[in-house]
Parts: sequence; structure tokens; C-alpha cells
Amino acid sequence: MMVHPIELDDDLVERMNGHLEDDETLEEFIEELVTIYEQGRRFRQEGA
Repeated sequence: MMVHPIELDDDLVERMNGHLEDDETLEEFIEELVTIYEQGRRFRQEGA
């Protein structure tokens, strides 16, 4: 697996850190956001 570093604004990182649960990492949080986005997109496509 390749790792692709990304640069995030400090304010955005601070906002995301405020939503982390227990020992959750930013990577895990972003993965969850992408999953939620994909599920919502799939729902809209099926409903169209």
C-alpha cells in the first residue's frame, strides 16, 4: 500500500481533531467521512 501525504490547513485539522473519538486517528476519521459520502452518493443515484 502506498501512502500519499496531503497538506491540510491547521484550522481544518483542529476542526477534525474536535470530532475524533477516543483513540481515533485523522486517517480513520477521513476514511469514515469518505464512506459516508459514498453511501450518500449511492443513495441519491439509486433514488434518481
